Amino acid sequence: MKIVTLKEGNFAADKQKNFTLLDKHPEAKGIKMSIQPFLAITKNDYILIDAGFGWKNDNGKLVIKEILESENIKPDQITKVLLSHLHKDHINGTLMKTENGFESVFPNAEIYIQKRELDFAFESRGNPSFDFEVLESLIELPNIIWMNDDYGNINDEIYYEVVGGHSPFMQVFKITEDRETAFYGADNLPQESYLKYHLAYKSDFDGKKAMQLRIKWHEEALENHWKVLLYHDLEKSIIQF
Repeated sequence: MKIVTLKEGNFAADKQKNFTLLDKHPEAKGIKMSIQPFLAITKNDYILIDAGFGWKNDNGKLVIKEILESENIKPDQITKVLLSHLHKDHINGTLMKTENGFESVFPNAEIYIQKRELDFAFESRGNPSFDFEVLESLIELPNIIWMNDDYGNINDEIYYEVVGGHSPFMQVFKITEDRETAFYGADNLPQESYLKYHLAYKSDFDGKKAMQLRIKWHEEALENHWKVLLYHDLEKSIIQF
């Protein structure tokens, strides 16, 4: 299994969830975080794990597309997009706005969405963590796979589990091939520092649960030698246990 980090950049996010690129505005105030989706390439699939913010370079081209091109991968080669939850910094990269509306960035991919997380999003009108214009266009795509179960297997390689924590029905993923496992804890485990300090964060829907899950995952990662994927870490993307 090959893991490609698709880092859009390091950002500051203010209270209204406006994102500012730190490379250009190092003085920007807010929570500092990276945005870095991952592409897992297995024998059977090209699996995108969350989709980023849809950030563009100065030339107007999507950062993720440019990274894929540098790896000789075309967006239409992506076969699956796994969405952990529906905050805009995790889903906006699924679509690109054009003069004629939104179009799919990954037209041949099945896009996996937890239905209960969608219901929660629509109950949260006014929450700046969501971009409802994008979300409403996303769910109109013909290749959405609606997920309703608490856990299960998408195929022989991909396991998912609804764990909550950061958001009520956030789901995490394990991808296993040839005895190698990549684990994605999404925003319950977004940075390496979250493993060092056992804290319940107020920014989470259920910070205590997220903290307890991190402790459990850390033990499992050590025991089973997981690769842990860190979506928001400013310096690292993957930890090999």
